[in-house]
Amino acid sequence: MRTVTRALAVLLAALALPTAFGAPTVRAAFDDLNAPRADGAAPPPARVAHDPAKPTAVVVVGDRGAVVSDTLAPYEVLATTGAFNVYAVAPSGRPAPLTGGLDLVPDLTFAGLADLLGDDAADVVVVPAMPDLGESTAKPVTDWVKGQAAGGALLLGVCNGSGVLASAGLLDGRDATAHWLRLDAFEEDYPAVGWARGTRYVDDGDVITTAGILSGVDGTLRVVERLVGPDAAAEAAQATGWRHYRRGVPASMTQADVRPADAVVGFNTAFGWDRDRTGVLLTDGVGEIELASVFDTYGQSLAVRTVAVAPGVEPVRSRHGLTFAPRADPTAAADLDRLVVPGAGAARRRAADPYAELEPVYLHQEGGFPFDGVLRDLARTTDVATATWTARVLEYPTDHLALSGSAWPWTRTLRPFGLAFLGVLAALGLLRWARVRRAVRSTPAAPPRPPRPRTRAAAAPRPPG
Repeated sequence: MRTVTRALAVLLAALALPTAFGAPTVRAAFDDLNAPRADGAAPPPARVAHDPAKPTAVVVVGDRGAVVSDTLAPYEVLATTGAFNVYAVAPSGRPAPLTGGLDLVPDLTFAGLADLLGDDAADVVVVPAMPDLGESTAKPVTDWVKGQAAGGALLLGVCNGSGVLASAGLLDGRDATAHWLRLDAFEEDYPAVGWARGTRYVDDGDVITTAGILSGVDGTLRVVERLVGPDAAAEAAQATGWRHYRRGVPASMTQADVRPADAVVGFNTAFGWDRDRTGVLLTDGVGEIELASVFDTYGQSLAVRTVAVAPGVEPVRSRHGLTFAPRADPTAAADLDRLVVPGAGAARRRAADPYAELEPVYLHQEGGFPFDGVLRDLARTTDVATATWTARVLEYPTDHLALSGSAWPWTRTLRPFGLAFLGVLAALGLLRWARVRRAVRSTPAAPPRPPRPRTRAAAAPRPPG
């Protein structure tokens, strides 16, 4: 029994230090994804232009934010067609934190959209994944979406935005899909929904749902097919660089599942306390998908922290008119490890040249779909395993990409084992100390020695002198 107790003590000691160091890092990594800005700044949105002859499509975000690609990729696809009035809407007008710390200023509040459309619902409502699914803070969004559905809107649930629709009861009795990492949980939480696997989207009439993150591009192109036409969808796919469009049907997709190599995200999340803090330079005219590619790729990797920066912390307008509020000035953010610049246009005009001392990296100067350049940079600056995991989370095929860099984050992998080794040494030292103490206490005391008799010579007085 004593041997078992010692073994358990050693095991607990091996786990204690990795847990003590890893748990706060995990919490911080996930908190960073949708951390709200601390300064309370709320710049006004761009002026809304409305053409009553066009259908209106809105992308809804909650006050707690949303996944950046779920939000911006559908927005750009719809805006690229020129066939829609496209707006970002939210319960309030304050900046909504998108994944990775990109703050989106909504074009309209729910009340502002009602003033614009009167009693009519929007024609299309895009619902991205939101961090407060199932919490009371999401209720304004779910209540509003239910009202839009009752008014006849075509709903598009992107990634785990399907969970938002399911929580509102709008998927009961329907077929739907969602991100592969959440499907099992959704099946348990929402058993009235027929959850489908291995498809990039499910079209169930007035509700379309998509698989993970970038499958939202396919779902949005399906919306364009239905409301504008397949030629317009093909042109939008080409304009945005999306090479996986299939006319009339979702592209084939192998259903992802958890692999041993996915442990890389655990090492990055729990033991990446030295994660780089990367400044992302926002510039006017940047593409919405270009922005999403940077904040979502680095953000979903959980290996890199990003912060949106711009000269003077002034608001920036994207290619199709969205307003973004940066959080810092590039020169004032002294703790930046890198500066990266999204946007092919920014690369052509060398927009970051005033910050040459930061050695800016232009991520989109090679063309292609914007996520290509960022995934290559992630592999080069972290490791290939992290980039591969991130692409799987994004549900982005990478067969055409040559990812090069270190194969694995060995330093972060060794950290928990080093901490466990120190914990075991400490436990063994304590056990040995306890054993020695017990041995000392259990040893019987030696009997006292009798006094030595005094000898005659010793008792004789000393002679004087």
